[in-house]
Amino acid sequence: MEMESSTSTSKSSALHLKMEQFKGQSRLPKFAVPKRYDITLKPDLTACSFGGSVAVHLDIVCDTRFIVLNAADLSVDAASVSFASSKVLFKPWKVETFEEDGILVLEFGETLPVGSGVLGIGFEGILNDKMKGFYASTYEHNGEKKNMAVTQFEPVDARRCFPCWDEPAWKATFKITLDDVPSELVALSNMPVVEEKVHGHLKTVSFQESPIMSTYLVAVVVGLFDYVEDHTSDGVKVRVYCQVGKANQGKFALNVAAKTLEFYRDYFAVPYSLPKLDMVAIPDFLGAMENYGLVTYQETGLLFDEQHSAAANKQLVATVVAHELAHQWFGNLVTMEWWTHLWLNEGFATWVSYLATDSLFPEWKIWTKFLDEITGGLKLDGLEGSHPIEVEINHASEVDEIFDAISYRKGASVIRMLQNYLGAECFQVGPLRSLASYIKKHASSNAKTEDLWAALQEGSGEPVNKLMNSWTQQKGYPVISVKVKDQKLEFDQTQFYSSGSQGDGQWIVPITLCSGSYDVRKSFLLQKKFETFDVKEFLGCSIAGTGCRGSLCSWIKVNVDQTGFYRVKYDEELSAALRSAIEKKHLSATDRFGVLGDSFALSMARQQSFASLLTLLGAYREELDCTVLSNLIPISYKLATIAADAVPELLDLINQLFIGLFQYSAEKLGWEPKPGESHLDAMLRGDILTALAVFGHDLTIDEASRRFHAYLDDRNTPLLPPDIRKAVFVAVMQRVSMSKRSGYESLLRVYRETDLREEKTRILRSLASCPDHNIILEFLNFLLSSEVRRQDAALGLSVSSKGRETAWTWLKDNWEHISETWSSGYLLRFVSAIISPLASFEKVKEVDEFFKVHPNPSITRTLKQSIEWVQINAKWVQSVGSEKNLADTVKELAHRKY
Repeated sequence: MEMESSTSTSKSSALHLKMEQFKGQSRLPKFAVPKRYDITLKPDLTACSFGGSVAVHLDIVCDTRFIVLNAADLSVDAASVSFASSKVLFKPWKVETFEEDGILVLEFGETLPVGSGVLGIGFEGILNDKMKGFYASTYEHNGEKKNMAVTQFEPVDARRCFPCWDEPAWKATFKITLDDVPSELVALSNMPVVEEKVHGHLKTVSFQESPIMSTYLVAVVVGLFDYVEDHTSDGVKVRVYCQVGKANQGKFALNVAAKTLEFYRDYFAVPYSLPKLDMVAIPDFLGAMENYGLVTYQETGLLFDEQHSAAANKQLVATVVAHELAHQWFGNLVTMEWWTHLWLNEGFATWVSYLATDSLFPEWKIWTKFLDEITGGLKLDGLEGSHPIEVEINHASEVDEIFDAISYRKGASVIRMLQNYLGAECFQVGPLRSLASYIKKHASSNAKTEDLWAALQEGSGEPVNKLMNSWTQQKGYPVISVKVKDQKLEFDQTQFYSSGSQGDGQWIVPITLCSGSYDVRKSFLLQKKFETFDVKEFLGCSIAGTGCRGSLCSWIKVNVDQTGFYRVKYDEELSAALRSAIEKKHLSATDRFGVLGDSFALSMARQQSFASLLTLLGAYREELDCTVLSNLIPISYKLATIAADAVPELLDLINQLFIGLFQYSAEKLGWEPKPGESHLDAMLRGDILTALAVFGHDLTIDEASRRFHAYLDDRNTPLLPPDIRKAVFVAVMQRVSMSKRSGYESLLRVYRETDLREEKTRILRSLASCPDHNIILEFLNFLLSSEVRRQDAALGLSVSSKGRETAWTWLKDNWEHISETWSSGYLLRFVSAIISPLASFEKVKEVDEFFKVHPNPSITRTLKQSIEWVQINAKWVQSVGSEKNLADTVKELAHRKY
C-alpha cells in the first residue's frame, strides 16, 4: 500500500516513470521465466462472471524490482499479489495494469532474489460475449436458454482469463482446477480429470498437469453435452462433445479424428503426446481452435447430419478436423517462437490436412480442392498492401490481421511447391525423414522458419534456405511471361500486382513445363529475371521446318498441375494453342483451372483484354469437371459485375453468355442425385444451379420454386436434397421484392424453425442475393438482431451486385454498434466483405474519409487492402468501358449455340 507523504510522492513519480518504460513494447521483458501455472477458476454461468487465482512457479533470471506479465479485462486484487522466494514473502508496492498493451506491471520495493519462486495473484473477470478470452456461449435445453463457459485464447487472449506470460515462446505446464461447477454439467480441459469432488449442487474438478505448452493453447469448457467415443489403435481416447440430442451428428468427425491421429503418428514418426483428445462443438464460436487435447469448433465445422448435410459440408468437416489435429504436432508440440512465424503453424497445418484427408477419402480427389488455397493466396498476395509470410509484429493489437490467406493459403502453397521440387520422399521417407527430424529436435520447444528449412535442407541436400527465403521474406509473387523466339522459349519474371503496377521483387522460381503431352516434361529453377530455354531438344520435330510456319506445332503449359505459386502470361501464339488444347480436353483439369485463373488475373490487371478473356471462356463450354467449374463460376460472377458497371447496355447479353456456358454441365448433372455419382458431382450440382439462377435463367428459377414449395410442405421431401438447397434458396430470392415478399418470409420461417446449424448458415448465405436493395437493407438489419449468432452475421454480407451501395451505407450507419459488438478479428470480415466489391474512384475517397473520422488500429491492414480492391475494380471498369470491339465479341459469344 502506498504511503502519502511529500517524499513518497516524488519517489512515486520517479518510480511511475520507470513503470512507463514497459508501455508499447512488442515483447515482454525477460526478467522472469514461468515454469508452471496452478490455476483455479470459478465460473458463474448465471451472473456471467468468474473469479480465480493463479500461482506461477517461475525463475527470476536477473536482478529486477519488476515482474511484468500480461493481463487484460481482469480486476486484479492488488492485496492478493505476492512473490514467495526461499521462505521470504515479497509484496509489491505498486500494481498497475496498462489495458492498451494488455500488461500487468508489479513493482517491488526491493530487488527480487535470482532463483525460483512463486507468484500468486487473485483476480475477477466477466464471461464476455465477444467470443475471446473466457466467454459465455448460449444454447437451449428443453426450451430453456442456458449459458456455457468457453475459452478462446489464440492469439493473445489467455490474458483475459488469468494473468500470464501470454507469448508463444513462454512455454510452461498447467495444472487447472474448476471450482463451483454445477454438478450436472460437463467440465473439460486440456488434460483428463484427475479428481472430481461433488458438494451438493456444485463440484470441484481437477485436471492432470499438462505437458509444456504455450498459453494460447490452454482451454476450458463447462456446459451440458452429449458425447460419442472411440479409441485409436494405440489407445488414445477420442471423444466428440455436442449439444444434447446431437450426438449422432458427431460420429463422422469422430471417425475422421481417430484415423487422422493414426495417420499423423505414422507420417511424423512421433506419437500423439496426450492421453486423450476431446473435440467440442460450441454454438458461439468462430472457426476452430487447436487447443492441446481439447479442440473447439463452431458446429458446422464438426457436426454432420447424414440426412440434411451437403457433400460440401462433409468435406469441410474432414479437412477442418485434419487441420486442427495437424496442429497437435505442428504448433502444439513444436510451436512458433513468435507471431512472425505464425505461418509455420497455419500454412503447414493447411497443407498437411490435405495429405491426411486424401489418405482417408482418395475418391474425393481432395488435392484438386487445394487449388482454392492457391487461388486465395494469389488473390491477397497480388495486392500492394499484402505482407510477407514472415511479417513483423510489433504489438499484440496487430496479430489478428495476419490470420489471413497469406499465413494459411500462401504458406500452404509454398510448402507444396517446395515438396514438389524436393520430392515427397524427402519430406517423409528416407533415412533422414526431414519432418520427423524437425519435430523431434524441437519437441516441447519453439522454432523459427529457418529451423524447418535447415531440416529439409539436411534431408534433401538442396539449398532450401536460399530457395525459400525469396518466398517467405518478401511479399508478392512473380508473373512469368513466356514467348517463343528463334526456336527458344524466353522466360521473364516480374512482380505481379492486380492493380497493374510492377513491383521490383525477384524470386527463385521452380519452373515446370510440358508440351503436347504430359510425358514430355521439363523442370528447372529460374534464378534470374530473364532466361532462355532451348526447346529443340525438348520438343524435337515440333519446330520450324516441319510445316509449322516457323513456330511451335504443339501447346506448351508452364506450371504443370499448378504446383508453383506464380502466374503465367503466354504470348498470343502460345495462348491460342492452349485455348485449342482446352477445347479438346488435352489439358488436365488442374491445368485448365490454372490457365483460366491466370487469364482472369491478367485481365483484372489490364494486361489482357476483357474480350480475349471472354473468348477463352468459350473454350470451357463443355466443361464438366467440378474443379474447373469451381473456378469458372466465381470468375463469371465477377466478370458480370464488372460488365454491369462498365457497359450496362451489354449486361443482358453477358448474362445470356454465361447461361449458355453453364447449361451444358447443368443438363448433364440434372436436378436429381444419381446412384453412384461422385462426391465431386454432388457438390458441383448445387454450384451450377446457383449460377444459372443468379444469371436469371427462368427455367432454373421456375423449377427451384416448385421444389421450394414442396420443401415448405415437407422438410424431408426428396425433391430438395441438401446439395441443392442453397441453389434453390438463391433462386427463390431472385424474384423477391418488397411487393413480392413470400419467398423471403418463408426462408426466414425455415431459419427460425430449424435447429440444424448448417441449414441456418445456408439460408443466411442466400438471402442477400436478392436484387431488391430494400430487401437487402431489411436483411442486413436482421443480421444485427439477436436471432443471428454473432459468428454467423458475416455469412450474410455477400450481397448481390445491386446491393453494394446499400450495404456500404448500412455499414456506415451501424459502424459504431458493429465495432463495439464484434471483436477485431471478426470486424475484419465486415470491412472486407462490404468495401472490397465497391468499384469507383468516388467510393475510394468516401471510404478513406469515413475511416479517417472513425479510426480503428486493429483493422488498419485490412482496410488498406479493401480500399486497394476498390481502386483495382474502378480501374478495371474504366478499362473495360473503353475497350473497342467488346460489344461485337459479347454478341458473337452470347449467340453461339453450345
